[in-house]
Amino acid sequence: MPDLKFERKYKRLHKGLVAGVDEAGRGPLAGPVVAAAVVLDPKCIPEGIDDSKVLNAAKRADLCAQLLACAKVGVGIASVEEIDTINIFWATMLAMHRAVDALGFRPAFVLVDGNRCPDWDHQSQAVVSGDALCLSIAAASIVAKHRRDCIMTELDAVHPGYGWKSNKGYGAKVHQEALRSLGPTPHHRRSFAPVAQAELDFGSAIAAE
Repeated sequence: MPDLKFERKYKRLHKGLVAGVDEAGRGPLAGPVVAAAVVLDPKCIPEGIDDSKVLNAAKRADLCAQLLACAKVGVGIASVEEIDTINIFWATMLAMHRAVDALGFRPAFVLVDGNRCPDWDHQSQAVVSGDALCLSIAAASIVAKHRRDCIMTELDAVHPGYGWKSNKGYGAKVHQEALRSLGPTPHHRRSFAPVAQAELDFGSAIAAE
């Protein structure tokens, strides 16, 4: 289970609040990438915080609500247009930057899930598998995943047929079949090869009719 050893270490060294940052949505074929920054209150930490990938949707929703009530939380989003313009890696870095900015104050130190921090002027440390090791990063993973899932559920109502309510934009079979039969939507990442190919195939099929 993740714990607070990273937060305690860097709070002691930098004498201030430590934020954990994580993202959700690097791999899907559709939808934005969402990042969250969380500064936990040691006196009010919800029970059960863990890597979002090992929690079910109901538990993530419950923990997200608790975190919003008792922690300092910032959320940053990079759009599909930004993903297609600067690529998914840099869009993820941009979403993380926005998440920290959205906290509304400057943390003394930032812990980032993964092997690289954004190009920013924050004192920070990348933590590989941070969502399984560091409690504030795990909390950020929960907020980011839940917020992105909510976005994709809302988009599913606008663009039915792709199964986004269940697959959240990932390349599930029903999603890829809909890409071929319905074509890409404005929320698809055209810089991703399966979407680009589907757009070509769909355009060719329409032209042949």
